[in-house]
Amino acid sequence: MASLISENFKFIALFFKSKDVMIFNGLIGLGTVASQTAYNILAFNCPCSPKKNYLYGLAAIGVPALAFFIIGLMLNRNTWDVVSECRTRKCRKLSLSAAFALLGSILGRAVVAPITWSVISLLRGEAYVCALSEFVDPSTLDHFPPTTKTPEIMARFPCNDVPAPFMNYTRVIERQLKYESQLLGWLLVGIISLCVFLLLCLKHCCSTLGYQQEAYWTQYRSNEQDLFQRTAEVHSKYHAAECVKNFFGFVALEDQEKQLLEACKEAKSVIPRAEWNRITGVYMYREIDDTPVYSRLNKWDLLTKENTC
Repeated sequence: MASLISENFKFIALFFKSKDVMIFNGLIGLGTVASQTAYNILAFNCPCSPKKNYLYGLAAIGVPALAFFIIGLMLNRNTWDVVSECRTRKCRKLSLSAAFALLGSILGRAVVAPITWSVISLLRGEAYVCALSEFVDPSTLDHFPPTTKTPEIMARFPCNDVPAPFMNYTRVIERQLKYESQLLGWLLVGIISLCVFLLLCLKHCCSTLGYQQEAYWTQYRSNEQDLFQRTAEVHSKYHAAECVKNFFGFVALEDQEKQLLEACKEAKSVIPRAEWNRITGVYMYREIDDTPVYSRLNKWDLLTKENTC
């Protein structure tokens, strides 16, 4: 029984690991839906004033979506990989296909929250009703009382704060604007779904690998990244312990860390020492007599960051 439960847990863990991108995007979408719902309940407050309604409604839809998009770019590690690549190598080693795949990965993650926010805002309709209520044409409403203050009265409909003769038109205007808002929302969903499908078709058509090979390559990259992160953590800890020991004469390590680092002592890096020093920053850039050179810093320089450009 215990072995059966263990196997089931392993199967579930493998399933979630293979679907980690979908699950991550789903969690982002659910979080965005929850935040959008909370905003509409707790913070949304239409000013019900001409010209202010339009700006407030558009800001309620567009500004959070833009903020989510920027945050999504900032939190994606691939964004800073591209920035670093362009800064150090001017993107010379970045092929067109690799750039397309990398940008697709970055933008694909970053647009989940903004699209979800925009779609939910349009489907709920409050922001759209607030933004466009003052632009409703009174001639489209049956027996609408004539008035010289049409924009002011139309702008007050989202707040149900209109003179008594116009109260009967509140539900009519709200239904009309919510119809338009929800129609735009579903059109946005359909267009985005079609675009995602076409991009996936383009990706698989341009790929030289088959479907099973793509699945294997995806699994390989996931495992390689996981192993690289764990190995890099141990490797950096080993060199940090050496540096601290050389400076202080000893290093405070836990027993488990001592055993792990002891096993790494015989490991030899294939990267040349000079190149590795430049990668880790032990050699810092200087200029001596207008000649650019890389000189090794001592431990005190590394701690105080003196004598560096």
